[in-house]
Amino acid sequence: MSASKQESTGQPIKKIVILGGGTAGWMTAAALSKVFGAGFCEIELVESDSIGTVGVGEATIPQINLFNAVLGLDENKFIKDTKATFKLGIEFADWGKIGDSYIHPFAEYGTQIDNLPFYHYWKRLQLLGKGSDLGDYSLNVQAAYNNLFMRPTTLKNSPLSKIAYAFHFDAGLYAKTLREYAEQRNVKRTEGLVKDVKQDPDNGFITELHLKDGGVVSGDFFIDCSGFKGLLIEKVLKTGFDDWSSDLPCNSAVTVASERLNPLPSYTQSTAHEAGWRWRIPLQHRTGNGYVYCDKFIDDDKAADTLLQNINGKPLNEPRLLKFTTGKRKKFWVKNCLAIGLSSGFLEPLESTSIHFVQSAISKLLGLFPTKDFDPIVINKFNQQLEEDFLGVKDFLVLHYNATERNDSEFWRYCQNMPISDNLKEKIALYKSGCRVYRENNELFGDTSWVGVMEGQGISAYGYNPIVDALSEQELENKVNGIKRVIDKCLTAMGSHADYVEEICKSVKD
Repeated sequence: MSASKQESTGQPIKKIVILGGGTAGWMTAAALSKVFGAGFCEIELVESDSIGTVGVGEATIPQINLFNAVLGLDENKFIKDTKATFKLGIEFADWGKIGDSYIHPFAEYGTQIDNLPFYHYWKRLQLLGKGSDLGDYSLNVQAAYNNLFMRPTTLKNSPLSKIAYAFHFDAGLYAKTLREYAEQRNVKRTEGLVKDVKQDPDNGFITELHLKDGGVVSGDFFIDCSGFKGLLIEKVLKTGFDDWSSDLPCNSAVTVASERLNPLPSYTQSTAHEAGWRWRIPLQHRTGNGYVYCDKFIDDDKAADTLLQNINGKPLNEPRLLKFTTGKRKKFWVKNCLAIGLSSGFLEPLESTSIHFVQSAISKLLGLFPTKDFDPIVINKFNQQLEEDFLGVKDFLVLHYNATERNDSEFWRYCQNMPISDNLKEKIALYKSGCRVYRENNELFGDTSWVGVMEGQGISAYGYNPIVDALSEQELENKVNGIKRVIDKCLTAMGSHADYVEEICKSVKD
């Protein structure tokens, strides 16, 4: 055993180096600086203004609220500073078949009845030929379609108390907010490009980053937020990459900003096209648009034309092209280097999970924070947990592509017939057999999400939990229809999403 390793065993981390800024780098720096406080260890972030950020999407899921709360960010100020709007769910148009649409909501459908999820009761009524669309029983869905919003109230036993929301925001402005936050807590930012990386000759641990301007940044623990290239985790440590292109075939995106939408939607829109899908993300000052596609089925120029022909309002910039490979690193944490963000993997922005993966990695790191010996048991547990996250989300994304009746293009015929995992096959079979959905390994998406997408795209259960039959048909109708009436009444208490955002921004003092 080398002397350097003997000295480090069991000793606390004294210096963390984060390579790369953007959303991933500054989320990591902000969270670590908040949790550690002053004096625990030094944090230095190395980035270069000459390297742009990817920013393929600016939409989030409700877990972002927890991250912001941990930092203690004032939500109103955050909304103003990042030009944010609220998000109640995602609309999927033309996915099951052309002309279909549904919203995957963040809040549950209806409410539990006798400790069973509402959708069991809805399914019985539907099979009796009396149920309306599942989205009719979701306040989030109905509010989204009417461009309404309000934060949850304290009213007990009211759908208004269960409104779940996330945000659309300008990712660059969010990174700026987090940078200011982190620097106020003694995170040091160093401008520079990495020229060379030095490793300990005995154990291969990274010891120094040598910058092109001659600067040297040393540390104990290196966090790679360098984007798709994975400058440390892949270029130096050569961890390898699991290519999931056969499961998630889209490998390109073209993006463009356009004018602000009016009225201002409170949901993300995802519209399926010939060789992929198009997003629309409404912000206060503009609209984010993108076409995610597989370049085996459409060329880049035609994809850009498709996007430009379908945006609302005038474009504000020239289309920007991005290439990527869906998948993940074989290991996210190797030796004294941990990858967070795009350097760890990318599963495309279909369900707005990119920022969540950053948040999840940070959370797991805090729970498994190492000492200088970097115990392999700790590293293996982190890798196992994050791999489960990726696999669970992958199956959920694959469901969207595979559960389709579309056969109007080569791309959709491929998706319809591509092999799917045994886990996804089981989930579909369990749901078909009786509305059964199980959340395993603390996976990100729960039963509301799985039910919403399956029913929305034509995977319909032919049964339900037989406990539902304890209600007479009349009792069933009364309960289910009563929930719909309550939701309709709640909508009258909600106001315009645009007005709500405007009032928040007015309330924040500069």
